Amino acid sequence: MTVTVVGIGGSVRPDSQSERAMHAVLAGAREAGAEVRAIGGENLVLPFYDPHFTDRTEAARELVAALRGADGVVLSSPGYHGTISGLIKNALDYAEDLRADERPYLDGRAVGCVGAAYGWQAAVTTLQALRSVVHSLRGWPTPLGAAVNSSEARFEPDGTCSDPKLGTTLRTIGIQLVEFAEQRRS
Repeated sequence: MTVTVVGIGGSVRPDSQSERAMHAVLAGAREAGAEVRAIGGENLVLPFYDPHFTDRTEAARELVAALRGADGVVLSSPGYHGTISGLIKNALDYAEDLRADERPYLDGRAVGCVGAAYGWQAAVTTLQALRSVVHSLRGWPTPLGAAVNSSEARFEPDGTCSDPKLGTTLRTIGIQLVEFAEQRRS
């Protein structure tokens, strides 16, 4: 059975650096044999999550279904004022719809975390915030995470990273997601 890895990330700006970083992680997961799916910023423009309002938009239903079926998840957030963007936080709030599942929230799933910002401080604190949210959702952050300083490293549209070490780090996160999912299955 093929491992499924879902990437959630980016900003409302199409093809943002954080979204390109997410795609680099997904490329590593694909290379390791996973089936991957990316849910970029344009698909994360959702109504504010309200647990008392059970009607969901099509995009919200697709997000929840993708998380439900995922063996691994990649979260890639731009750093806004030193933490994850409201867009990413709101998308993660929809994981509450998984609370009654056999695998509630992100339970039993490895989650690769990437914080991207124009400077080290916001990139690192965004990465830390993502890891904290993953713990709260019962997920397992991969041993390796990535802080992307987009003032020093850039991603081309084809996913090539100007910093080879960062490119290797992102690819490795994708591989770790697949390895963890395969270990959980055996």
